[in-house]
Amino acid sequence: MGIPFLQMATVGSYVARQEFFGKKISGQKRYPLVLMLEPLFRCNLACAGCGKIDYPDKILNERLPAADALRAMDECGAPVVVVAGGEPLLHKELPEIVAGAIARKKWITVCTNALLLERHLPRYTPNKRFNWSIHLDGSEAMHDKSVCQKGVYDKALAALKKARDLGFRVTINCTLFNDAVPEEVAKFLDEAKTWGVEGITVSPGYAYERAPDQQHFLNRTKTKDLFRSILAKGEGGKRWPFYQSLLFMDFLAGNQKYHCTPWGNPTMTVFGWQKPCYLLGEGYAKTFKELMEDTNWDNYGTGNYEKCADCMVHSGFEASAVTDSFRKPWKLIGPALFGIRTKGKMAPDISLANQRPAEFVFSRHVEKRIAEIEKAEAAGQHLTAAE
Repeated sequence: MGIPFLQMATVGSYVARQEFFGKKISGQKRYPLVLMLEPLFRCNLACAGCGKIDYPDKILNERLPAADALRAMDECGAPVVVVAGGEPLLHKELPEIVAGAIARKKWITVCTNALLLERHLPRYTPNKRFNWSIHLDGSEAMHDKSVCQKGVYDKALAALKKARDLGFRVTINCTLFNDAVPEEVAKFLDEAKTWGVEGITVSPGYAYERAPDQQHFLNRTKTKDLFRSILAKGEGGKRWPFYQSLLFMDFLAGNQKYHCTPWGNPTMTVFGWQKPCYLLGEGYAKTFKELMEDTNWDNYGTGNYEKCADCMVHSGFEASAVTDSFRKPWKLIGPALFGIRTKGKMAPDISLANQRPAEFVFSRHVEKRIAEIEKAEAAGQHLTAAE
């Protein structure tokens, strides 16, 4: 099935307004498509490829209040909201966040490892604007290896089927690393179709600097080769209901040259608005306006910054592909009719010759945040993300 037509129409209408009217009225050439919310970093898994849980307990115990999350939706204005983490189901106010997004006519996705999903389903109501995105990195062996715990695949699959049977929209998000075997991935995608899921999101893993396992991240060449091999086994991807744009899939297969659009998926966390993107926390802004206006966007992206050199993740490039689809819709014809091209010359890649070296600022931001928390605790106050 893939992305519902009404959701595509909503996003298309929003992009049209921004492209035709937004620049003329405000002069703003950058606009968001998806608001990424990370209302907590705490998780009930410790995946080797994830750098999101490497924080002291004082920070892992923080929660973005629902009021702040809803305020972020209003500030940002993006038509789509994605709640990630950490594990969002550990957040007691998640039902309020979901309901608030729906009331604002947003399309909201909650990403979850699904270990707690069956227990929490009674707190939610199925809605056409709301879907569960369940983390499954391939078959049972692939996924349990990825999350470093046996039995997670079976629990996630049971929860997926329960949510589907209760009438919820359900999708899958699948992250791939350099040990992925194309034949096994294709077999998993075929099986996933039989579960009645609405769509599947696939993406190469991002090399989080604090992730315990640094050996299995893909570089750009290996990403393109892997996705070409996978897509070739599914009629250029036509066999599977991908929950992402055709041109992003074309990009993963090396047929498009895109610079990332970090402002396309702005991220709100317990620290505030994260600079420059969902994957890199190099600084934080108190407001969305400050994020958009004060971030030096040219400092980041492939070719500009060492940490971005191998990134081809949807949170950076999906917005680039969507904008390109709108501006040059004829580019969709070939992939739509014949599938993604998996042979032949690839698009030229971005040169890394002039990229600036990586800066390692994680510890500085953690120390600052802990100092803020301790100061608020001493004063008997609750610290919000905007402080």
